[in-house]
Amino acid sequence: MSVIKAQNVSVQLNGREILSHINMEFKKGTWTSIVGPNGSGKTTLLQVLAGLMAYQGSVSLPEWDMGHHNLVKKAQYLAWMGQHEVGAEDLTVYDVAMLGRLPHRSWWGDVTNEDHQAVKRALEKTHAWDWRERSLGELSGGERQRVLLARVLAVESDIVLMDEPLNNLDPPLQVDWLILVKALVAHKKTVVSVLHEVSMALLSDELVVMDQGKIQHHGSVNERLTHEAVERVFDNRIKIQALGGRWVALPVI
Repeated sequence: MSVIKAQNVSVQLNGREILSHINMEFKKGTWTSIVGPNGSGKTTLLQVLAGLMAYQGSVSLPEWDMGHHNLVKKAQYLAWMGQHEVGAEDLTVYDVAMLGRLPHRSWWGDVTNEDHQAVKRALEKTHAWDWRERSLGELSGGERQRVLLARVLAVESDIVLMDEPLNNLDPPLQVDWLILVKALVAHKKTVVSVLHEVSMALLSDELVVMDQGKIQHHGSVNERLTHEAVERVFDNRIKIQALGGRWVALPVI
């Protein structure tokens, strides 16, 4: 079943068309990565799916829409992690992660044991638990990225949208992120990520290939047509090949 469906979606900014007539669906329990050159509309598309950008057309969440839920329920259902997000520098790591529990609490409600346990799980999964009492301002770029990821995981939503989640993460931590995503999908969660790291994107289930505000291809990472579309939008400067039982993007020199 589709959990996100976009129909004839377009976005214009300052008279320029950023997205043009996008039609696509994302299936439940899959990890889809969006790839393409700079300026192709990847982040804008993700923001539209998250409800953060004005657009023409239609974006629906079929499972959520069927229940006629309110916006609070939607915030529990869909979590968002943007790139270059900032926060109050004096907030502790624990408090930043606890922000992910806001959709589960009333304005006047106290933090529950369930909230504390969700935050603890999220910080442990991102290897940030040991810094829970440190302030956000003390952290490096990679450490902050892990805390922001913990905030998203603390929501415990059915859909997770992440824009450039691997920014500032060293290779071992990128592997940890991959393990987290695979675990989410194993529990029937849906993940959509915008990635610059094409080889990492090739570990997902499906790829959306974008260029000039349009979907050039949407298909399985194992399809040759998908590989050809990726190579084409990057001007054939990369070549997708099998290596060690997986697909990797190698530079063409």
